Amino acid sequence: MNALIRSIQALDKPQKARLLGYLGGFMTESRNNRIREVLNNRTRHCCLILENVFQSHNISAVMRSCDCFGIQDMHIIDHVNSFKTNPDVDLGASKWINVHTYSKSNAVQDCLGALRDKGYRIIATTPHTDDVVIQDFDVSQKFALAFGTELDGLSAEIMDQSDAFLKIPMVGFTESLNISVSAAISLFYLSTRIRNEVADWHLPEDEFIDLELEWVMSSVRSSGFLAKRFLKEVLGARL
Repeated sequence: MNALIRSIQALDKPQKARLLGYLGGFMTESRNNRIREVLNNRTRHCCLILENVFQSHNISAVMRSCDCFGIQDMHIIDHVNSFKTNPDVDLGASKWINVHTYSKSNAVQDCLGALRDKGYRIIATTPHTDDVVIQDFDVSQKFALAFGTELDGLSAEIMDQSDAFLKIPMVGFTESLNISVSAAISLFYLSTRIRNEVADWHLPEDEFIDLELEWVMSSVRSSGFLAKRFLKEVLGARL
């Protein structure tokens, strides 16, 4: 399967479009339209970082929120607590978002470095540091929202390297929300603002077609066999 994926990734855009048309013929028109509709609302202007969150139900709930609010990428630092999901909570959301995991001792640096290389600002979510409330946050530049555990919050390593601190204002006696609730509120509010205030929030065309191929292949039975046959018989590819 890895050889097949590499062969598909190496195709040019017209070839990918032909493969999409071929595989799409094995799905209903409504399914094809639904995939494109969801992709039209996907963004990489914002992404999420979870640091050592150990409760699988919380991780899975955050995944579900990413999918629901159109956030394509989730970065998980799990060098202390192992990354686990709960399929009864994520309801298949992990199938539709890209999950990047960092498990080595220098996981924080690997994660933050990879995101900075792609132009992301690192935004620490915390109720303990005064910087900006969510209503006043500037969404014009790409940003990665970092969430830590409910007990300890984010590590000093991430806090020290963050570009800004973000909090949801609260007026009750308790000073923090459950992490999955906090992430859901943040993603709903900020993704809405991104779509209203940022001109180029959509996926670039090349990323759109690559994800469409990935999603179509995950939706079509025996897609690997069908794609391999198309590459060999129609495009003359060697696998």
